[in-house]
Amino acid sequence: MTDKLDGVATFVQVVEAGSFTTAAMRMNLTRSAVGKVITRLEARLGVRLLHRTTRTQTLTEAGQAYYDRCVRALAELDEAEAELETKRSVPRGRLRVSVPIAFGHLCVAPVLFELARRHAHLQIDLSFTDRFVDLLEEGIDLAVRIGSLGDSSSLSARRIGVQYQTIGAAPSYLARHGKPRNDAQIDGHEAIVYSRAGVVAPWQVHHEDGQKHELRIVPRLSLDDVQAIAGAAVAGFGLAQLPCWLLARFERTGELIEVRGREGLPTQDIHAVWPTSRYLPLKTRVAIDALAAEIPNMIPE
Repeated sequence: MTDKLDGVATFVQVVEAGSFTTAAMRMNLTRSAVGKVITRLEARLGVRLLHRTTRTQTLTEAGQAYYDRCVRALAELDEAEAELETKRSVPRGRLRVSVPIAFGHLCVAPVLFELARRHAHLQIDLSFTDRFVDLLEEGIDLAVRIGSLGDSSSLSARRIGVQYQTIGAAPSYLARHGKPRNDAQIDGHEAIVYSRAGVVAPWQVHHEDGQKHELRIVPRLSLDDVQAIAGAAVAGFGLAQLPCWLLARFERTGELIEVRGREGLPTQDIHAVWPTSRYLPLKTRVAIDALAAEIPNMIPE
């Protein structure tokens, strides 16, 4: 008997990816292999599912109807598997996790490595990126995000910590320019600033009365990676506004000195985010619990 599900998952991937090439990359297959799966599926069903040209692909009317039903069927299967997994006592299977680059390397990865060490049947697939990842589109089970979360009924979230900011500099820079004792003395200092797409993030101080004050620093370098900013600060290029968890690492070695505490500087919540489901797979739940337990210990108060 022909397997009714043969080719269904590949078909859904092709539609959601928008192209055979992208779907093939996500599934670790060749474009040719994906094309053959769709051809066999269409032959078995006796209908054309996709209009294909060298540049575009669109669903036929029959393809759209079939796609809608396939998505619902695969969702039901996912929930059935998740329900079964909740009854297991040992997490197993592949867990795809997306994390910010610097925070992921220094804080998240050690937690997940220890989780993998404790659970031999758990395979962790860890991706480091600072871009916004669409969990549903890219098949991600769990993501760690820093900052405000957008409204989405398709995602669930759990707050696992708070990121505080502070300002530091290398002893060599302070020896040349002096250590500022207050916000007024920070004005005019050279600084390494964070920028994304050419937009420089201002250094703002929030006062208890609700007023904001912008520190008038002189940007010496503009970078879009906090580890690179920390490295430039260690090299003596100027003041750097850094997450407390990152500055603390360089304070311990004496490479950076805190010149202003976190009071009034921006804070950001840290969340674990995952696709909403009636049943949360055990592999995802144990990862969330581990992050919620360990991340606060890795962030200085």
